Amino acid sequence: MSANASGSFAPLKRPVFAALWAATVLGNTGSFMRDVASAWLVTDLSPSPAAVAMIQAAATLPIFLLAIPAGVLSDILDRRRFLIAVQLMLALVSLSLLLLSRGQMLTIELLIALTFAGGVGAALVGPTWQSIVPELVPKSELRNAVALNSLGFNIARAIGPAAGGLLLASFGPSTTYGADVASYALVIAALLWWKRSPHADDGLSENFLGAFRAGLRYARSSRDLHVALLRAAVFFLFASGVWALLPLVARQLLGGGAGFYGLLLGAVGAGAIGGAVLLPKLREKAGSDTLVLGASIVAAAVMALLALAPPKPVAVVLLLVLGAAWIAALTTLNGVAQAILPNWVRGRGLAIYLMVFNGAMTAGSLLWGTVGSGIGVPATLWVAAAGLVVIALIFHRVKLPSGEVDLDASNHWPEPLMAEPVAHDRGPVLILIEYRVETRQRGEFLRALYRLEPVRRRDGAYAWGITEDAADPQRYVEWFLVESWAEHLRQHRRVSHAGADVQGEVLRFHVGDAPPKVDHLLSIPERMARS
Repeated sequence: MSANASGSFAPLKRPVFAALWAATVLGNTGSFMRDVASAWLVTDLSPSPAAVAMIQAAATLPIFLLAIPAGVLSDILDRRRFLIAVQLMLALVSLSLLLLSRGQMLTIELLIALTFAGGVGAALVGPTWQSIVPELVPKSELRNAVALNSLGFNIARAIGPAAGGLLLASFGPSTTYGADVASYALVIAALLWWKRSPHADDGLSENFLGAFRAGLRYARSSRDLHVALLRAAVFFLFASGVWALLPLVARQLLGGGAGFYGLLLGAVGAGAIGGAVLLPKLREKAGSDTLVLGASIVAAAVMALLALAPPKPVAVVLLLVLGAAWIAALTTLNGVAQAILPNWVRGRGLAIYLMVFNGAMTAGSLLWGTVGSGIGVPATLWVAAAGLVVIALIFHRVKLPSGEVDLDASNHWPEPLMAEPVAHDRGPVLILIEYRVETRQRGEFLRALYRLEPVRRRDGAYAWGITEDAADPQRYVEWFLVESWAEHLRQHRRVSHAGADVQGEVLRFHVGDAPPKVDHLLSIPERMARS
């Protein structure tokens, strides 16, 4: 057991990871302090549940809108410089909040606009922070490094809201925003200290639009990703009710001040840390589907009990329980998403997951804020709780993927034959693969070949099909189109061992001593025909 514990913290022995991890904890702590100040300040500016929910929506909507472009940028830009630029932007946002609050010029509209700007920064930073982790630790320590990042976030969640509420109650919002500005300075200092190794360009680096399209193609063709996104969307849509209305729960139902609101959020963070510690033992006894179902029922029970306006100590305990349930669902769903994504598209795939997560949170915040304005906070919490239980039971039948397939690159495709070098931007490229199959095996062969379609599309094909020879009933040609020669060369690198297994199932029907014939046909643009 001690060896395990030692291994869990092994990445912190690496100076660069430790420095950036500590800076991230401090930066997230500052962000939680800022969010507490903004969420509480809006209740001073307007008592409307819709206005309070708009702050939550303004924070999450940019992540919904920009998650995929942010994932692409994290793959094609220098990540260190990109992170520094975004941290400077976030510092300016908090500095603006500081100056406006000190001058008592902050309005609902300005607060929402600056919260939206902060959400833009969070959208740009999220995928990039996740993407740099493999650069900081060896592959053997990667899982522990990811777990430590999750732990660090929840440490910040536990400390930040409580510290923010204390500063807010003691010194006012401007001091709280000032603490956030200072936290960004520490993050920027750590990033400047990190000397990132330059990466050589092998000529196959993706541009923004190409990488964007490749990420969307993968997401469109991955059924496992569809299931993970669906399960995440329905959970967060209903569970967001408690986050959208928590400032009003603290103030109106429980009669607390800014310090108590910060304490409630700190309890969520502390509960999340406790839940993260217990989660490995829970996973030994329950699968991913059971964990998400259990977390949904617990979160619904907490919402229903908060609607009864319990005593403050009981409310703190309920938020501790909510934190444990929240981290169980969040970690399980995020872990499934990571497990079903190959390395080459992981950043973009996780960005799509973040888009769905924040889109559900945004839609939920707007929904529950509007409902709360009509029927009141307690009734809205009961409706959200009942909806969460019903939806969890319905979608429990849609099983999450196990994520146990081997997605490492197989590198089993031979290099394509070329009479002369082909320009990387030449395209589209038509690939033809000719099979010979005995007539009696036609049905089994075609069923196996159709299972290959999503594999081709995920790895880069934008069109795919099968043809048969009218003159030769044993001759079949699989074809697919790739947008450029460079994209087809990338496709060679993307084929996973799991994809190779599907191809192996197809190849067992091919008869003859020679392997299937493969042709690469290049499009001839009109300008070449005229020359």
